[in-house]
Amino acid sequence: MTPVTHHHAAAAAPESLAAAARAVLMTAPARAKAAISQEMAVRWRAGGFAEIGKFTLTDRPARPPAPALVPPMKVPKRKISADPRGRVALLHALAHIELNAIDLAWDLVARFGAAKGSEFCDDWVAVGADEGRHFLLLDDRLAELGAGYGDLPAHDGLWQAAADTASDFLARLAVVPMVLEARGLDVTPATVDRLRAAGDAASADILMVIYHDEIGHVGAGSRWFKRACAERGLDPVATWRDLVARYFGGRLKPPFNDDARAAAGFLKAMYAPDDDT
Repeated sequence: MTPVTHHHAAAAAPESLAAAARAVLMTAPARAKAAISQEMAVRWRAGGFAEIGKFTLTDRPARPPAPALVPPMKVPKRKISADPRGRVALLHALAHIELNAIDLAWDLVARFGAAKGSEFCDDWVAVGADEGRHFLLLDDRLAELGAGYGDLPAHDGLWQAAADTASDFLARLAVVPMVLEARGLDVTPATVDRLRAAGDAASADILMVIYHDEIGHVGAGSRWFKRACAERGLDPVATWRDLVARYFGGRLKPPFNDDARAAAGFLKAMYAPDDDT
């Protein structure tokens, strides 16, 4: 494996947190992006930036040349069995989600951090660091299975959600942590059970690490969403439903992991059908 060089980390150290976010967003190699995400989080926690600052991504984050991005129906099926190919497809899809999630967290910091303040930045810098760690865990596991990130095609739905909500803080929180990440809470326990049944405890253990961290991420999204609604005098349930209908399009489908969502402070009144609250 060719060693990855940190082009941005080797350059002049960023003065502001927004410049750090830019460095993460504009790093193309996947493992380097994950590593610099963790590195900048350590610097932020140590008080290593003069200011928060602001940076707005005008296009899309830098990404490696592979994987090829295709429509969701062209992504390989992820049947979990003793045959490692289905598990590789699953782990590859999850690694792609985590790589997107690094950029999503840092885009929030760069785009909204100056207006929302250091407490907001604390939360989303921590999320970005977690997503970087998750990507590396998954990519390391892919290597143990004889594969790597970029070997299979992936889809671009997550970043599309970011682009669609770029100018609307409430919409970004409503769709990214509170729909897309919350869906991970719903489906992960059953996936873990299937991995264990297939004899892949190592992959199952990684998914459980991610699952517990994601409860915190959904919690951060829910907390900041409710706080912003309160500041604007908006009803959080009606506002969330309106934004999801407008920006997400698809109807939210059960099963819902009510326990994990409750642990994240996600009100059941928001996501459950009206006859099920």
